[in-house]
Amino acid sequence: MDENGMLPLFTAPMDTVTDGLHRNIFSENHIYPIVPRTETRHFTREDCRKLNGWVALSLDQFENIFNAGDSPGDSGKMQICIDIANGHMNRLTAAVRKAKDKYQDQISVMVGNVANPDTYFELSEAGADFVRAGIGNGSGCSTSVHTGIGYPLASLIHDINRGKSSQTGKFAKVIADGGIKKYADIIKALALGADYVMCGGIFNKALESAGNTYSANKKFEGYTVPGDQVDQYSDEVRTAFKMGSLFYKKFRGMSTKEVQAHLGNELRSSEGVTRMVQVEYTLAGWVENFIDYLSSAMSYTNHKDLPSFIGKPEWNLITINSLNRFNK
Repeated sequence: MDENGMLPLFTAPMDTVTDGLHRNIFSENHIYPIVPRTETRHFTREDCRKLNGWVALSLDQFENIFNAGDSPGDSGKMQICIDIANGHMNRLTAAVRKAKDKYQDQISVMVGNVANPDTYFELSEAGADFVRAGIGNGSGCSTSVHTGIGYPLASLIHDINRGKSSQTGKFAKVIADGGIKKYADIIKALALGADYVMCGGIFNKALESAGNTYSANKKFEGYTVPGDQVDQYSDEVRTAFKMGSLFYKKFRGMSTKEVQAHLGNELRSSEGVTRMVQVEYTLAGWVENFIDYLSSAMSYTNHKDLPSFIGKPEWNLITINSLNRFNK
């Protein structure tokens, strides 16, 4: 747990993962939720302040709210994720620097995504508190497929962590973001030097995630096709899932045309995917397993607490054949 009693985990700011109404389900399970842009597109500065948690904003919205000419106003912590795909823009760096100079400790800023260690250090110098590292790796992202842009996530985390030894100043917290499919991926990201890990697809598979939920269609053998939409938060559905009933979730990336239309943006080429996935666990059950596995990994590597574990274990490169033996 960190200084706030939370796990080193963030929800991805995706509307099929969490929302403003049910975000407390994640925080009660010691996971930092981020309310997605589909719900914050009309937010004001006061809305961000009142929410008392992380909210995702577009860069345009962030500049309009926080870099306008008025005074900072009343004190009170605001936690803002500037949710854009390309964190390498000079405009983003300038916006962060201006907002941090103006609001100081009143605002925590999370930025990204980046696929270059140098950009991480530039954003740190500008005052960013958190930087999302990783482009093209996410299960809801098709950026690398279509554009050829990306950076292997393990290498990126390692290269950022290694670069800290040759630089001075304040360093933003590193959030490993994208391609996290299982517990071991999270643990390895932390071991390589990520301070936090952001998960989308993993949390979408939890019964309580915000994605539309459907019962299995009994007309199809094996119940392998989604049926009618249900309320995943109802006692009836929770009991049915506990008794073995199958349910499915909608999962979509935030750069899909579907989300672009929802936000009222001009439609452009999609860099995201939409699909149906089967519900695999409750959030509490997943968290219980994660804590056990992380504790076990720390024990194997002779580390008693999370700060001493992050970026410290020794590691080895292995062949794809060796990796396949682990992927049982």
